[in-house]
Amino acid sequence: MIFHVSIAAGEPQRVAGVIAELWRGAALPVPPLADGSWIAMAGDARNSAIEVYPFGSVLVPADGDDGDGDARAVLDPVPSARTATHVAIATDLSAEEVYAIGRREGWLTRYRLRGALFGVIEFWLENAVMIEVLTPSMQREYLTGVSIEQWRDLVAAAPEQADPE
Repeated sequence: MIFHVSIAAGEPQRVAGVIAELWRGAALPVPPLADGSWIAMAGDARNSAIEVYPFGSVLVPADGDDGDGDARAVLDPVPSARTATHVAIATDLSAEEVYAIGRREGWLTRYRLRGALFGVIEFWLENAVMIEVLTPSMQREYLTGVSIEQWRDLVAAAPEQADPE
């Protein structure tokens, strides 16, 4: 189970606010890690959250091993706007409401079918970082279509992948 995940953005407060809106949750500052960091909280039973650090932030371990230090965020001098990191989140909003938020922000949003298993709305935060937003019907598709056994079947049915060497 994932409780929270972190991403980077050019405008962390704005991005956290939009994610919180998708969840009908709250966006709050995160002072201990990096100046300008924000957290979007879903307000659900698991306290799901997405931390949003300023673009270029990278996490580094705390000094010492006394169990009391926190990892901290520092700025990467040559950051990239793109990342492989993404997250799929649930919303109780309709697809139309999700698209309206994307239009308001000027961010790309589009429906995509993942295999033949489930649909998502690709929601491109700042047109750079993708989150997959699942409406209630998409959540049902995901929960019925994605399991360890079904994933094993998918891998077994896939064509052999070439060795990268």
